Amino acid sequence: MTTDTIIQTRGLTKRFGGFAAVNGVDLDVARHSLHALIGPNGAGKTTVFNLVSKFLAPSEGTITYNGQDITREKPAQVARRGMVRSFQISAIFPRMTVAENVRIALQRPTGFSFSFWRGEKVLTALEDRVDELLTSVGLIEWRNRTATELSYGRKRALEFATTLALDPELMLLDEPMAGLGQEDVHRISDLIRQIRPNRTILMVEHNLAVVADLADRITVLARGEVLAEGDYESIAANDAVIEAYIGGDID
Repeated sequence: MTTDTIIQTRGLTKRFGGFAAVNGVDLDVARHSLHALIGPNGAGKTTVFNLVSKFLAPSEGTITYNGQDITREKPAQVARRGMVRSFQISAIFPRMTVAENVRIALQRPTGFSFSFWRGEKVLTALEDRVDELLTSVGLIEWRNRTATELSYGRKRALEFATTLALDPELMLLDEPMAGLGQEDVHRISDLIRQIRPNRTILMVEHNLAVVADLADRITVLARGEVLAEGDYESIAANDAVIEAYIGGDID
């Protein structure tokens, strides 16, 4: 594993009974890159993602993060290392305000995560950073509205703000465009582009136009194995990849 690689898997395998959902996957994610996992339905993308983020334990293989073996670690342990993931379904506190959602995430590094009884002065010290994060995701006008009032696209933006509040070194984005209309897709794409500097992003995404626009490197999975890897141009010209997408043009 080189210093330019932030996360690496070797022989990553996950079996459910006699079925190998992931079989011998080798993955190298370069530091400060956006690496996309794509593939047809049932290719094993989500399983790989859950293995890397430690929501599943592998049957075989190893996972290394910043040179440290994290194969048997729990999600909370890797989160403390600086690896934070999002989910297909937006994970926010719907009855809290937009600002309160971000403030709770900011409280974690201070040690006040569960100190809800603390005086208001302690919490107001975080307000500048709350507003900075909300401005960065285009939600400052909504700061005092409850999260449940947001459109689905804006809820996704709020989730980005809470993720950024944890100051992750590696962001794992699970289908960030799922369920979004075209306008929101453009908004979230612009947001991802904005937050990329000095971070690494590993993303599972079905929207190939988004992948073409954002990804530095792409790993294509099929039947739980790596089918191809490279930049979008080489992937789009790969006959095996086109065949995996049922003979269609992946442009």
